[in-house]
Amino acid sequence: MLKAFVKPAKPEAEALEQERKAAQEKLAGFQMKIKEAGLPVMVIFEGWGTAGKGGTIRRVIRNIDPRFFKVTAMAAKPSEEELRYPFLHRYLKEIPEAGKFGFFDTFWMQEVVREKKKGALTEEAYHKWINSINTAERSLTDNGYLVMKFFLHISRKEQAARIKELQKHKDTAWRVNEEDLEENKLYDKYLDGYDRYLDDTNRSIAPWYIIDAKDAKWAELQVLRFLNQGIETALQNKALAVPIRQNVFRLLPTKKLSEIDLNKKLTEEEYKKELEELQDELRVLHNRIYRKRIPVIIAYEGWDAAGKGGNIKRITRALDPRGYVVEPIASPEPHEKARHYLWRFWTRLPKDGHITIFDRTWYGRVMVERLEGFCTENDWQRAYNEINEFEQELHNWGAVIIKFWVQIDKDTQLARFTERQDTPEKQWKITDEDWRNREKWDEYEAAVDEMLQKTNTDFAPWHILESNDKLYARIKALRIVVKELKKACDAR
Repeated sequence: MLKAFVKPAKPEAEALEQERKAAQEKLAGFQMKIKEAGLPVMVIFEGWGTAGKGGTIRRVIRNIDPRFFKVTAMAAKPSEEELRYPFLHRYLKEIPEAGKFGFFDTFWMQEVVREKKKGALTEEAYHKWINSINTAERSLTDNGYLVMKFFLHISRKEQAARIKELQKHKDTAWRVNEEDLEENKLYDKYLDGYDRYLDDTNRSIAPWYIIDAKDAKWAELQVLRFLNQGIETALQNKALAVPIRQNVFRLLPTKKLSEIDLNKKLTEEEYKKELEELQDELRVLHNRIYRKRIPVIIAYEGWDAAGKGGNIKRITRALDPRGYVVEPIASPEPHEKARHYLWRFWTRLPKDGHITIFDRTWYGRVMVERLEGFCTENDWQRAYNEINEFEQELHNWGAVIIKFWVQIDKDTQLARFTERQDTPEKQWKITDEDWRNREKWDEYEAAVDEMLQKTNTDFAPWHILESNDKLYARIKALRIVVKELKKACDAR
């Protein structure tokens, strides 16, 4: 793209100034419209060192109410702490809320190009990161985000002149770093890297716009033209449904809930013996996964009163409390609801060597949100593929993903509800919502069957815990966790 770039015709000074001011006013006028429409706008600035990314952002936002935007300067290199999370983690946690702008001084481009140039990324790893980026940007746009990407382009000669001017003054010399100097020295090699990246990530849902950045005001006007046009189009198309993507993941066969044998039991003696043995094994494995820096994600879904809490407790009792966290997932808070539905899970992931146990998960999208009308049919139909992509990203990072569905029958649930209601110290566990959900048992069962069928991938399969007998379910869960952690430790 850069090598084929043809500079657009620059207006005369007076015409440029008039159009620039009009474009600024138009952008300012959009801020209330995007708030009312709940449109989140991500504006990403990439480009050559000293091309003027910071100055361009400052000029573009000058007439926008500061309450409507946030500017984030992403470091080209992740910190030691950030390296312990998936590649996308530090970026996706910064996405803006619905109805607001997020302006980014560089995003994932710099990390990819610089790591590739240093030789730290193999061709295979490069393609994986590119695929992750394209998938993430598509998922954002499918879920209502406008993603605008600008590359500020200057010549080698222009860059050298700017570096020299900045270095002349002690108050600006700090703005020139070793990477800027190397970039100018090896301009043609960096041009190849940037050009390849732009080509590889130029998609219709989030295209690249090359900006002639030699003149600051002209650069600003080019950005404003594209940005205003993008917002206008996004506002017009906000109500359009997104095509449902074909499944491309290998799915394992799964039983329907009605076909599961719930008569499996353990005696109290068998339970106590296995519980002690499995917890001892798990205690040892926790040290091994920390040493080998293996992240572990254990996800629980199941019927109300199925025994998820007691099941989780038997696992955590074997773990070092410094190395795990349990995330009870309730209805999203306003700031969570205002972002991509997976955002609140991206921000709760474990770092490598640690364990996160989710008591309810991202599968709420295709269960409660689907059945209670908290999202559109198009939203939840898309979500199966988006969830598989999310879990594949975690798997590619190296995470062990263990997903449990805790199954009971309707009579068992009623008995447990009744016991909770009649026992004062357990009444906090039963709510009116539990009874309402019970009335929709058949609808929920159909939704769960579809969820299991469409998300039972070979890299993140479902495990059914037959929980009419809680003791059996607890031991089965521990067996699976121990088996999967052993397998992961032995493989590394």
